[in-house]
Amino acid sequence: MSRYRHLMMDVVSLLPHCKKDSKVESKETKGATLNELVELRNCSSILFFECRKQKDLYLWMAKSPSGPSAKFLVNAVHTMEELKLTGNHLKGSRPILTFSANFDQEPHWKLLKEMIIQIFGTPKDHGKVKPFHDHVFVFSIVDASYLISVPHNETDKVDRGGLDKMTLVEVGPRFCLNPIKIFGGSFGGPTLSEQMKKAKATKYVKKVKAKTRRKMHEIENPLEPDEFADLWKE
Repeated sequence: MSRYRHLMMDVVSLLPHCKKDSKVESKETKGATLNELVELRNCSSILFFECRKQKDLYLWMAKSPSGPSAKFLVNAVHTMEELKLTGNHLKGSRPILTFSANFDQEPHWKLLKEMIIQIFGTPKDHGKVKPFHDHVFVFSIVDASYLISVPHNETDKVDRGGLDKMTLVEVGPRFCLNPIKIFGGSFGGPTLSEQMKKAKATKYVKKVKAKTRRKMHEIENPLEPDEFADLWKE
């Protein structure tokens, strides 16, 4: 629980334009409550951390009020305090968002990429934001999951054309998001994608195929009779 709370505070510190609010207790009307809260705060996007059974953390990304929204299972959590990395960056500076190439291969990844850009991208003219970049948000797809890490530029100033001389040091946090569902609305609506079920089905199919291949291999390559098999039998 404490690790998840620290992760939430790390994310808040990385988004100077965000507005945090208190806990949402209602479960049945969670979507309506959050959409109303977003409207009162004059926002358009939501990051909602939901902890279940005090051990599983879920993250909702949603565009309010009309959607879309996505639900993720958060795992492999490493907070800034836990990692104790040497990287650092100025609070309030704008990030550069980078994505792995496979974000452009599937429609649902393209949709999530656009949502991430709108949620994590810091507005240029926001009152709490400094007008320069000194850190990077890295979004990578590994085994149908997001891997997120935050490095920063260690060099004070880089001349034009000298990007090869730039060095990056990780700041943290680092965590993995496993997509569960993508909805057409905000916290509900038609299901656009069910990535986790597809991943489980694919894993099961691979297991069945491997078992079938093993049986075929045993039939095609029978073992020779063991001359010592009956040695100890009376």
